[in-house]
Amino acid sequence: MKREEARSRARDLVAKMTLEEKISQLRYNAPAIDRLGIPAYNWWSEALHGVARAGTATSFPQAVGMAAAFDEPMMEEIAGAIAEEGRAKYNAYSERGDRDIYKGLTFWSPNVNIFRDPRWGRGQETYGEDPYLTGTLGKAFVKGLQGSGEYMKAAACAKHFAVHSGPEAVRHSFDAVASEKDLRETYLPAFEMLVKEAGVEAVMGAYNRTNGEPCCANRPLMEDILRGEWGFEGHYVSDCWAIRDFHENHHVTGNAEESAALAMNTGCDLNCGDTFLHLMDACRQGLIREERITEAAERLFTTRFLLGLFDETEYDEIPYTVVECEKHLALSERAATEGMVLLKNDGILPLDRSRIHTIGVIGPNANSREALVGNYHGTATEYITPLDGILRTAGENIRVLYSAGCDITQDRIENLAYENDRLSEAEIVAENSDVVILVTGLNETLEGEEGDTGNSYASGDKLDLLLPAPQRALMKTLAQTGTPVVLCLIAGSCMDLSFAQEEFSAVLQCWYPGARGGLALARLLFGEASPSGKLCVTFYHDDDPLPDFEDYSMKGRTYRYLETPPLYPFGYGLTYGDVTVTNAEISIEKEEGLRYRSCVSAVCRNEGQFDTEEVIQVYAACPESQDAPKHPRLCGFTRIFLKAGETKTVQIPLDPWTFTVIDRNGQRIRGGNRYELYVGVSQPDARSIELTGKHPAKICVTLD
Repeated sequence: MKREEARSRARDLVAKMTLEEKISQLRYNAPAIDRLGIPAYNWWSEALHGVARAGTATSFPQAVGMAAAFDEPMMEEIAGAIAEEGRAKYNAYSERGDRDIYKGLTFWSPNVNIFRDPRWGRGQETYGEDPYLTGTLGKAFVKGLQGSGEYMKAAACAKHFAVHSGPEAVRHSFDAVASEKDLRETYLPAFEMLVKEAGVEAVMGAYNRTNGEPCCANRPLMEDILRGEWGFEGHYVSDCWAIRDFHENHHVTGNAEESAALAMNTGCDLNCGDTFLHLMDACRQGLIREERITEAAERLFTTRFLLGLFDETEYDEIPYTVVECEKHLALSERAATEGMVLLKNDGILPLDRSRIHTIGVIGPNANSREALVGNYHGTATEYITPLDGILRTAGENIRVLYSAGCDITQDRIENLAYENDRLSEAEIVAENSDVVILVTGLNETLEGEEGDTGNSYASGDKLDLLLPAPQRALMKTLAQTGTPVVLCLIAGSCMDLSFAQEEFSAVLQCWYPGARGGLALARLLFGEASPSGKLCVTFYHDDDPLPDFEDYSMKGRTYRYLETPPLYPFGYGLTYGDVTVTNAEISIEKEEGLRYRSCVSAVCRNEGQFDTEEVIQVYAACPESQDAPKHPRLCGFTRIFLKAGETKTVQIPLDPWTFTVIDRNGQRIRGGNRYELYVGVSQPDARSIELTGKHPAKICVTLD
């Protein structure tokens, strides 16, 4: 259905409503209007990495783990599977009159905030620290979720608009101050891509203020940029109870009526919360006109008509049996496999079954279901932990020994025991094993959203980058046994892995890999697949000087503005193969304004002994401009599969804004006529070259 037709039908329907009825439809739990044949509808549904909080659904890796695959087509495929399961569940629930929370088709995903600080607990929900990667993957997710049928398959929502990435503890009162340059260079590009290139149906405002104004009533962001400059036509929704923060925490209004009116008058159409219950009083006080309420209702019903909620659609016959179907489970496992990142390998991986008789599986996350899923998740029928996966994959001739080793945070597992009550068992297992698979990390109770975690001391954020003390003690103990150790980190963010890099034989970043993540991990360990993920965030040393968490300047943040060498750089990740870019060329065609249609052609060769997938990346530097980021920035990427000894040529389309920079006033300008492009399996920085032993191919570009 075309938007104009949906808008016309919405206008006709809303015209039949009383003011009270219109207002009732502007809250997330909109009631039925029986006289008009309008059923109740709950707008609040979640789908960051699978249909969440609504019962059983396929559990995909957490968003940051999917992003580490650098696989745009797969991201669209995953979102399409999520939408299909969402439709199947909606069909089944609505047939029974079940219109509860989390059971609708308006999914408040994806989260395209920039993971600018590794301490942020919700960073796991994002696609990492790079605006181009985030926008590209977010755009694919939106296209997959919304589909290309006659009706919208499901409605996506870009959140949290716009300058939002912690700290969680102060988000209800915090003012994120960002320069015009940082806004346009870092915080806004992904949202712009989702609005202008993917047609995202909804945008959610953040809790905090940005440059003095609440994000759910921010005129520069919402009126001037979102609807004015970008032409956004969908609906705007508040984060949950964010409008209440206007008077209770931000103190920009005096009461609930003023807060409701401020949000509504600035263009917020839907309230996740209860402040819009005061809209009638705000109208009586003359704080808001009925025409604005009518406009908001029309926008919301336009979305419902686009979804076909009042019609027969091509999605009505999707059966419930697609939920966790074989195809979707296989896709989840593939995503976990592609997203895991091999950070170190002294040659121990892949494990050689002919030389290993006993494997010790140790660690608090080795047999933890909780550690698989991250936050905002659904329920899986089967959870395959790393221990489960290794037991299934090792084969009959390999003995598997297991010890938790320690609690994930506490100094003992049994309350009446001494401290470190499982440490000696872990030593025993290690000394009786040919190799140890050590599985450490965090879970959603230790990093996540304020209010949703057990990490009360930091409201879901991390105070530092260190693993909890019991895990550090376990690592030191195992390093002293003399048995080779492969560290597998299950976490949604950067942790300090300096000790593991120095002491262990291999290091593998697993993120929160989804319900079947343990099987994907085991297949990688035994060489049934080659690791091919890349870091979508920088991994620092814990003693690296991080900027103040509350400082939203990009100085010193992320790979583009780093001032000290990282432990593991953005874009880094090893494989079992040995892929090198041997030659690269570029074709460039001028488009409108400062945009160019350009494509890099790269010749890639796998000189290793293993078949592997690899991510070929392109970074751009503008040496003539002082406005360019400190380091070359990502401007293109693609996946390629190469058999051992095979050579292929791959085409990599580039960001149309590659040959521009953002000046200090936030204006996009030509940064000069000379640019340098680097094409390889990592960034062109010294640390990446040191870790990979490879220099990227270089292309010098001179523009007319």
